Amino acid sequence: MAAHRRASDLFVECLEAEGVEYVFGIPGEETLDLNESLEDSSVAFVPVRHEQGGAYMADMYGRLTGRAGVCLGTLGPGATNLITAVADAYLDRAPLVALTGQADVERMHKESHQYIDLVQILRPVVKWNARVSSPDIVPEVVRKAFKLAEAEKPGATHLELPEDVMMAPVDDSDVAASTPLPRQQPVRTEPRARDLLRAAEIIRSAKRPVALAGNGVVRGGAAPALREFARATGIKVAETFMAKGVIDDESPLALGTVGLQARDYALAGFEDADVVIAIGYDLVEHAPKHWNPVRDKQIVVIDTVPAEIDANFVPDVELIGDIYGVLARLADECRDTLHAGGSQQLRELVRGHLQGASSDDSFPAHPPRALLEIRRAMGRDDILISDVGLHKLWIGRMFPAHEPNTVMIANGLAGMGFAVPSAIGAKLVHPERKVVTVSGDGGFLMNCQELETAKRLRTPFVNVIWENRQYGSIVWKQDKKFGRHFGVDFTNPDFVKLAEAFGLPGWRAESIDDFAARFQHALTLDVPSVLVLPIDYSPDVALTQQLGTETVAT
Repeated sequence: MAAHRRASDLFVECLEAEGVEYVFGIPGEETLDLNESLEDSSVAFVPVRHEQGGAYMADMYGRLTGRAGVCLGTLGPGATNLITAVADAYLDRAPLVALTGQADVERMHKESHQYIDLVQILRPVVKWNARVSSPDIVPEVVRKAFKLAEAEKPGATHLELPEDVMMAPVDDSDVAASTPLPRQQPVRTEPRARDLLRAAEIIRSAKRPVALAGNGVVRGGAAPALREFARATGIKVAETFMAKGVIDDESPLALGTVGLQARDYALAGFEDADVVIAIGYDLVEHAPKHWNPVRDKQIVVIDTVPAEIDANFVPDVELIGDIYGVLARLADECRDTLHAGGSQQLRELVRGHLQGASSDDSFPAHPPRALLEIRRAMGRDDILISDVGLHKLWIGRMFPAHEPNTVMIANGLAGMGFAVPSAIGAKLVHPERKVVTVSGDGGFLMNCQELETAKRLRTPFVNVIWENRQYGSIVWKQDKKFGRHFGVDFTNPDFVKLAEAFGLPGWRAESIDDFAARFQHALTLDVPSVLVLPIDYSPDVALTQQLGTETVAT
């Protein structure tokens, strides 16, 4: 007699229909059936060492592919361990589907071992979630979870999988309830013709327009269209942290990365601008009050969804649809119009500090010199992943990017511990590229256990640890606010021996030249590695008082 199909079998068939390659997570008693179904499928289950690490891997997979990454935790503590990284995907607009095991449905009406209401707990940090209460609804809920996770603006969704439901038989006589639903092509909308003409009129009439490109340009694969729009119109482009690389840092039309300090926008030409073209700009990255404080700008929005309501962000016209297509049409409408907006002051200031670092042999190293050596050794398409801390501000401010999705920064939720597991996800998507993480010694230890996962998966990347034995960003802010710092100091393990304990090569740089040589060597290896760089944060990431006070959290 043939074994009956379980709901878990159907569930995994639905994952296969969605094109899922990996499920990152930790198995549990309540996911026994699901894990067996995964074992017998084309989907690779990747055991990780902490659920948060698995969710960050899924997060990065989603960012780089545009298809939802999938993570798994069991009920109770396994599920709550997912929350930080699921929230990161939610605020950083990365498509992700989180799966959690759960107790039998019949236990949910009473107090029960490890039972908590996961649907309610996760609801604030996902776009949509549901309990799979019957095998009959599996095809619908899986299709909906992926559709909503991947729809603009993308983010996290969540499905709770009760143990008794997953092991229940599927009624094969009901074809609709026992067959995966097909994926649908996303609906591509276009703005109204009159809105497009209105936007073109505003742009052609502008005296000093500037463009502000955000994460939406990256997600939409619209960097080529943005570059052509800038070339055709002469309008210069500033980037947010998460949009680094949408316009080549070497382009004369690049205004640099804005959003760290109050005067960034002024020095990039926003203060004098009469028109701001906000392209894929997301308020979660940086508030518009910093570039439109007196609300005197005409604003043209190009995005996939209508603009968020904000007193300093009231668009004159919104072009809602496929960003690539909208930019291509606007380029044709506004071609060869002379524009003089934007200022190179910010870009020249930052580039000058970076280039000047080549003669700085200080040790412990100063951040600009460290970034200069990393940039020199990496290719244009290689991927740098920044963890969260003071080093993120240096990378966001100063590290040159030439292509989108080559400098990965978490700037929505901005949780420490992001880099190491994310590098595994990046390497699985792009095995042909070099991948490098830069972490502080605070953030590195939060998910360093995933080095074992990296070694097991044979995903080589270089972990650069900037070591100063402090929570550096808090030191910086306490010193600015109070003239002293407190509660920020700690000690570290020997990171070289820690790497060796994982069976991986590790080194501690003894000079900046030693760091450069070891870093170049580490990039050639086919295993993950750890490179410790003692860092001196005494140079202020603010660079100069001319730029004003900081306006972002690390």
